[in-house]
Amino acid sequence: MYNPQVPTDGHSKATDTHFGKGTQAFGNAPEQQGNQRIRHLLKCFGLRTSLIRLKVIDALLTAADNQRTLGVRGVHSHLLELGIPLSFLSVREVLKRLCSEGVITLNADKSYSLHEEAAKVLESRA
Repeated sequence: MYNPQVPTDGHSKATDTHFGKGTQAFGNAPEQQGNQRIRHLLKCFGLRTSLIRLKVIDALLTAADNQRTLGVRGVHSHLLELGIPLSFLSVREVLKRLCSEGVITLNADKSYSLHEEAAKVLESRA
């Protein structure tokens, strides 16, 4: 029986030079490695992974690396600069949910930061 997914020239797709080494030929992009850490973090807190959660947490981590803090407007602006068209309300709701689950904390100045337990989870994955 003919299977169109199996090459008929005697070469397998995995070793054929035309196909390269698949996605591993490009290596792991830094963003993918960061996303894996954030995915693990969300899993540890019992949350499903979504693009908006990944991007919101990444924005907070980037701000913390630059010794800055972000509120709802700051996170929303950062995402818009990255070309991620999310509504202000969506960003606010994600931040509220991440707060209620203990992943991030709302500071006295209305900015958000990673909760220390979440920071420990990320440090263990570094």
